[in-house]
Amino acid sequence: METKKQRIHAIDGIRGLSLLGILLANLLIFQYGGVGKDKIQLFSLSDIDYSFYYFTKIAIEGSFMPIFAFLFGYSMIKMKESLQSKGLKTKKFFIRRYIMLVILGILHLSFLWEGDILLLYGFIGFFLLFFLNRKTKTILIWASLLFLFSSILLGFLLPDMSNVAEEEKIISFVKKTTDIYANGTYEEIMNQRGENPMDIPVYLSILMLFLSPFFVGPLFLFGMYAAKIKMFTKPHLEKKKYLLGTLLIPIGLLMKTSFYIGSINTVTGILAAIGAYVLTFGYISAFALMYTRAKESIILKGFESVGKLSLTNYLLQSAVFTTIFYGYGLGYFGKLGVTMGIILGVSFYILQMVGSYLYLKIAKIGPVEMLLRMWTNFSFDGKIKEQTVNNRDVSI
Repeated sequence: METKKQRIHAIDGIRGLSLLGILLANLLIFQYGGVGKDKIQLFSLSDIDYSFYYFTKIAIEGSFMPIFAFLFGYSMIKMKESLQSKGLKTKKFFIRRYIMLVILGILHLSFLWEGDILLLYGFIGFFLLFFLNRKTKTILIWASLLFLFSSILLGFLLPDMSNVAEEEKIISFVKKTTDIYANGTYEEIMNQRGENPMDIPVYLSILMLFLSPFFVGPLFLFGMYAAKIKMFTKPHLEKKKYLLGTLLIPIGLLMKTSFYIGSINTVTGILAAIGAYVLTFGYISAFALMYTRAKESIILKGFESVGKLSLTNYLLQSAVFTTIFYGYGLGYFGKLGVTMGIILGVSFYILQMVGSYLYLKIAKIGPVEMLLRMWTNFSFDGKIKEQTVNNRDVSI
C-alpha cells in the first residue's frame, strides 16, 4: 500500500514540476508571440534579459513539455489498468476523454491563446490507442524508432534556412503582431492569432496535425513503456537508476548549448533535438530521486498539489498571462523583459502551489478535471456508473 501511495505522489510531483517549466517556456510566447520569441533581436532587451533568454531556450524550452507528454502516456496505461480491474472494456472511456481534450483545445486556441497543447494531446491520444494493448517490447521499439526519426528530422528543420524574402516577411509579421497584441482589442487579437507569416494553406496545417504523432509521439510512448515496467512503483529500489539518470542533465545541456554557441547547422540541430529529450529524462530522474530522500518536503507537496490540478492550473496560466500581456488587459506584450517575466512566472507559480494545496483541503478534484471526468465516465458525479460496471458485455 505504501508503494502505491509513493508512486502516486511522485507522478503528481513530476507533473507539477513540468507545469513550472511549461509556464517559464510559455512566457516567451506570452510576451513575444510564437514567432517573435525566435526573433528576440527585434525587441529591446538588456544583457541580463539575453542571459535569461538563452537560459530558457537551453535549460527549459523543449525539455519540460516532453515531461508532460511522458506522464500523459504513463497515466494512460494506469487508467487502462484501473478500468480493467473493474471488469470494463476501456477504449470507449479513452475515446470520450480525448474528444473532450480536442474540444477544450479548440476553445483554448480559438478564444484565449495561440500556444495551446490540449488539441494536440487529444489528437495524439487517438494515435496512442493503437499501442494500448501492445506488448511492452513493441512499445519500446516504436518509441525508439520514432525518437530517432523525429530527432533527425528536427535536426534538419532547426537551422534557420530562410531566404531574405521570407526573413523580411517574418520580421514584418512580428512587428504587426507586437502592435496588435500590445494595443489591440480582444477581437483584433483573436483575428491576428489566425494569421501566419508564411501563408501556410489550411490543408497543409491539417496534414501537419495528422503527421504530428510521428514527431512528438516518442515521449508519450516512453511514458507508456515506463508504466508497463512499473517505473516509480518502488522508488527506493530504483534509487541507483534515478541517480544515473541525473547524469543526463549536463549531457543534455551541452547538446542543446551547441546549437546556440557553435555554428548553426544540421549536426548541431540534431544534437539540440536529441539533447532536449536527454535533458527531459535527466529532469525526470532528478525529481524522482528527490522522492527517495525528501518525500515529506513541503515544497514537494506544493508540486504535487499543482500536479493534481494540472489541467485547471494550465488553463489558469493562460487566462492570467494573456490578461497581463495582451491589449485588452494590461498590455505589457513585448515590454516587460525576459528577466521580469521569469520573476513574474515563478511568483505566480508559487501562488498556484499554495492555492492548489489549500483547494485540495476542501475538494478532491479540480473544476476542469471534474468536467473531463464527468464526460469520460458519462456521469454527473464523475464516477463510473454502477450499471456500466455490472454490464460486462456492453459493446464498445
